[in-house]
Amino acid sequence: MTSQTLPVASDNARDAGWRDVAALLGVRAGERLRKIVSVIRPLAWVLMAFAVVFWIVGASLGWKELTVTAAIVTIILMLCALFLIGRTEYDVDLDLARTRVVVGERAVGALTLSNPSTRAILPSRIVLPVGGGRGEFGIQRLAPGEKAEELFAIPTQRRGVVKVGPVSVVRGDPLGLFERAHRRDDPVDLFVHPQTVLFDGQSLGFLRDLEGLPATDLSRDDVSFHALNEYQPGDDLRHVHWRSTARTGVMMVRQYEETRRSHFVIALSRSSGDYANMADFELGVSIAGSIGLRALRDSQRVDVRVQGGELRAGTGKQLLDSLSAVENSKPRDGGIAELSGVIAATMPLASVVVLVCGPKVANDDLRVACARLPFGAKVIVVIADTTVETPALRRITDADIVSVGALAQIPLALQKVLA
Repeated sequence: MTSQTLPVASDNARDAGWRDVAALLGVRAGERLRKIVSVIRPLAWVLMAFAVVFWIVGASLGWKELTVTAAIVTIILMLCALFLIGRTEYDVDLDLARTRVVVGERAVGALTLSNPSTRAILPSRIVLPVGGGRGEFGIQRLAPGEKAEELFAIPTQRRGVVKVGPVSVVRGDPLGLFERAHRRDDPVDLFVHPQTVLFDGQSLGFLRDLEGLPATDLSRDDVSFHALNEYQPGDDLRHVHWRSTARTGVMMVRQYEETRRSHFVIALSRSSGDYANMADFELGVSIAGSIGLRALRDSQRVDVRVQGGELRAGTGKQLLDSLSAVENSKPRDGGIAELSGVIAATMPLASVVVLVCGPKVANDDLRVACARLPFGAKVIVVIADTTVETPALRRITDADIVSVGALAQIPLALQKVLA
């Protein structure tokens, strides 16, 4: 039985090996074919189709004109294909003078290509994607060791994260029939920060903390002793001062000053339904950035929330980088009221909450949003409305509502809130 089983197993193993080899060859052939097809432009496909048709019709009907035309088209295709032959092994260096700019600031970069080989590199075309567009540079023949440098400017009229690169070296023919592209560098991110304004800070809202500052509010349980009071129902018996109780005959308990640290939360609504236009939304982003930077300079803990997640705001650079990538969302993603609910669930100990939204938010929605926020938190609502000429202050429940029409109005608006 053994002598009959071994040959069968050996044949199966041999067949499996041949199948693996065939599959590997098929994959490599497919990759090679894709590379060949990728260099053929649409116009070349059209000319090749015409050439085939002309060859067939000319040979079957005996039309010499079609045969000559097919021959001419075939020769043109062959000559254009010869332009793909050659080396494109440049050393590419993409350098941005600054990777972080403010909207409207000038952003420039330099692209340096050098020929490290011992043979010359024929003229090539360099394609540099910049955001949604792309720039093209013509590089002449480079001798061994020779370099070529191209300077370029990047438009920064809009806030965002602009991806620069990767650099592609393109070899092709003058007629644009064939084109071979090779990527030579990794992309670089250019952060276009929103505009912000500097203003004097104010210490708003605190949380209990050993390293906090004493406040005027009194508490039954904290770490900064203030005075002794008579026991009231609900007082913690652990804070009974027994010596005073024995001396007076009345149960006395310690009273403390609350020591707090600031926990600053900024909620930026990015719902398109909250804003009248994109200008209002961009103003809202700038307002959130300005207030966040001021809070960070005051050494406060800052958290920034938008619909869909939390933004990195550990430092000013992280905050502005995060705001650069913020885009408005659809109304179905929720407005400022839903965002307030998320803050109440994830940051219940927030001491100051600044809501930033647009002028299309109704008063009822603002009332709901403020009611959902953590109890005891100082609530400020800043409405970004470019039609406002002078900051206007009003109140809804315990929240201060201020409308801001321009970035320069933020200091005046906050002065009204803190007055």
